[in-house]
Amino acid sequence: MIRVEAPAKLNLYLHVTGRRADGYHELDSLVTFTAFSDTLEIAPADVLTLTVTGPFAYALDSGDNLAARSAAALAERLGRPADVRIALHKRIPVAAGLGGGSADAAAVLRGLARLWRLGPEHADDLRAIALGLGADVPVCLHARATCMAGIGEALSPAPRIPPCAVLLVNPGVPVPTGPVFAARRGPFSVPGRFQASPRDAASLADLLRTRRNDLEPPARAKVSEIGHVLDRLGAAPGCLLARMSGSGGTCFGLFEDEDAAADAAGTIARENPGWWVQASNLVHEGETVDVVAVHG
Repeated sequence: MIRVEAPAKLNLYLHVTGRRADGYHELDSLVTFTAFSDTLEIAPADVLTLTVTGPFAYALDSGDNLAARSAAALAERLGRPADVRIALHKRIPVAAGLGGGSADAAAVLRGLARLWRLGPEHADDLRAIALGLGADVPVCLHARATCMAGIGEALSPAPRIPPCAVLLVNPGVPVPTGPVFAARRGPFSVPGRFQASPRDAASLADLLRTRRNDLEPPARAKVSEIGHVLDRLGAAPGCLLARMSGSGGTCFGLFEDEDAAADAAGTIARENPGWWVQASNLVHEGETVDVVAVHG
């Protein structure tokens, strides 16, 4: 049995740089990942099955889920049966801007590569399937800080991300990606790539202040609670920067101090019992949250 972590994705900044003739938007984003994750267990079976447990299992359709679709797609490409059972423990909120479904799909691909003993010659197969499943799946396949461009397919190494605590807050309102992109107005942005790696959390926050999430204004217009979350995060002691991730509605606060992030999490959760609140850390150079364990 293979156990794979599917870490939550954060867009530290997200610039919409253009729109293609087919309607897809082109992006420039610095994507990183947190130590907070979904967990998947994958084991041989007679037929492909998926079971979902955890706090957000209720929000998923186990019959049409990216995790199962990724297994089926890889099996079809390899010309073999998708003879595995997948158990997904769902901790990441759904339709929340954290790439949870994409992270799950990517984790299945990594887990099956280990279970089916796929070598480096199958790397292109994994990348092609990932892009076919969704714009965020390729970057989640890397599961480490990455510069993302195009519609999600153009990936390049990111600057070093320093140790940084993070507080994730979601107001409990799903925010579908399509309508947020459709509601975006104004000129397109230029890329915001860093010229140098930030030395610490405060330097990272300073760099991010000169960048933005272009999807935040249309998301806030559709879901007013996002503005309340950002205001509350920004007012928390020790918060260096508050920003929305992806197309929303999860927002994050960057903190230099883990204790300050944990204290803010407790206070915000008590004040807003309907919000989802989770303190974590950004995964930085030398760390990994994608440890694959083989049992039995």
